[in-house]
Amino acid sequence: MAAPHGIDILLEPLNQRDMPGYFLADYPQAEEVILALGLSNVKLQFDIYHRQILHGDVTAALKRLLPMIGHIQTASVPDRNEPGTGELDDFRIFRLLDEIGYSGHVGCEYRPASSTHEGLSWLAALKQ
Repeated sequence: MAAPHGIDILLEPLNQRDMPGYFLADYPQAEEVILALGLSNVKLQFDIYHRQILHGDVTAALKRLLPMIGHIQTASVPDRNEPGTGELDDFRIFRLLDEIGYSGHVGCEYRPASSTHEGLSWLAALKQ
């Protein structure tokens, strides 16, 4: 019903630690549903934070799942703060997105560790 209007439907697996009881807490399950539906407008919302907590293997998953990804979100792991403050090399992941041809937006869904202004300072590192 959404396709004729140019609307994509995104399925986003979330980890049970942050969202206890959330139904879709598994990337392979989301992939199965998307493939089974076979609809070009049903896509995966790849949240780097949730993927790392659920399954790890973020860069390999991005490469493999790219054809079904409709949107990417980021936050550092494990504290959900700004990129560059957690256990992953977020800037390497951003470079990889360019290398594999991801052309969409990357949403930032994080809690700044201090002020909003300071929490945006990581963007300067992207220009380097």
